[in-house]
Amino acid sequence: MNWDWSAVSDFMPHFWDGLVVTLEALALGSLISFALGLLWALLMRTPTRWVRWPVGVVTEFVRDTPLLVQLFFLFYVLPEWGVTMSALTTGVVAIGLHYSTYTMQVYRAGIEAVPVGQWEAATALSLPVRRTWTAVILPQAVRRVVPALGNYVIAMLKDTPMLMVITVLEMLGQARLFSQQTFRFTEPLTVIGVAFVVVSYLASLLLRTLERRLVR
Repeated sequence: MNWDWSAVSDFMPHFWDGLVVTLEALALGSLISFALGLLWALLMRTPTRWVRWPVGVVTEFVRDTPLLVQLFFLFYVLPEWGVTMSALTTGVVAIGLHYSTYTMQVYRAGIEAVPVGQWEAATALSLPVRRTWTAVILPQAVRRVVPALGNYVIAMLKDTPMLMVITVLEMLGQARLFSQQTFRFTEPLTVIGVAFVVVSYLASLLLRTLERRLVR
């Protein structure tokens, strides 16, 4: 049970590899969740019920099923239907799709928080629908939802260890592999625990900076 700094030194090359994979999964998963979430939110505001109903069913189903189940489904079931992706791509898609159903609700709340007068002013100016959304509504809505979106970025970071179950060697996967080879568990798990705290803190600082800029 003694702490062994040489084990830490031996683990660090594996740690950096895992950190790169973790950050890659986080960045790409966040982009997918933000883009898809906005798309879901806009589709849910269309006047056609034949658009709203399927979107509502799909997003509700994804939100109500565990991310772990979705990972297994995408990684093991889809190949039987001829859809094959790498393990990392599967993990990124799963995280992005899963969290897009949550960011959709964040965008919806932000859009509904835009004062009615803004919609009326856009109508009075005869702005096209596309111009109304891109120049009037969305800029105001996004500023309101940045803090909530930031919380989901942190949540996605903490869910990246789940990718280990589909053979993605992110930080926890690298630590587990190293521990199995060396029978040293304390050092690698402590290192990645500290790393998650540091990355989460840096991400929160970045999001606070972005929030202040948008408020200005």
